[in-house]
Amino acid sequence: MSASSVTRFIKAVKSDKDLLPGGIHGPGRRAIRRFCVLDLETQRSAQEVGGWHRADLMGVSCAVIYDSGRDAFLEFLEEDLPDLLGLLASFDLLVGFNIKRFDYRVLSAYTDLDLHALPTLDILEDVHAQLGYRLSLDHLAEVTLGARKSASGLQALKWWKEGRIREILDYCRQDVALTKDVFLHGYQNGHLLFRNKAQAVVRLPVTWSKGLDIVETSI
Repeated sequence: MSASSVTRFIKAVKSDKDLLPGGIHGPGRRAIRRFCVLDLETQRSAQEVGGWHRADLMGVSCAVIYDSGRDAFLEFLEEDLPDLLGLLASFDLLVGFNIKRFDYRVLSAYTDLDLHALPTLDILEDVHAQLGYRLSLDHLAEVTLGARKSASGLQALKWWKEGRIREILDYCRQDVALTKDVFLHGYQNGHLLFRNKAQAVVRLPVTWSKGLDIVETSI
């Protein structure tokens, strides 16, 4: 796949609002006019690079973002990462699922930018702070939204070795859409849903619903 064929716009999932977390980084509410939901897939597994703590060695196979200002999904391959990294600082908020411990570590191999200094909401970090343990995106999306992931990171690694880039991009895009919908549900309703160890469906209050002030925008 050539560089000219990437960084393309995909038909967007329409949303009512743009948003951003205020209470996460300070008191009060902050207006969010443009937010980004980010996910990426890698070329190598944790086992291949010596553990999760060496995520910087995994290499990016592709990345997908949802840009609320454009109301569109954008795709990037490894050679397009300078374009992606140039975009990140333009957003009022970056949203991801395990974005701080994984995505930012993988991207750190491609930039000197301190990604952790960017305004970031890590949904998994918030969930862990509330519960004391972690839940998967697949679990939260299924219980909260009735939706499931289309594949897994291990499948994406297999596709990479087979040269099936289109399948990886589609999977990554669907993960971004799920993350966005989980995020918006938490903002609009003040909670997510999960199934506890007794298999009961329980509400999980989220912090970002109290700190966000969504402002409708258009380009």
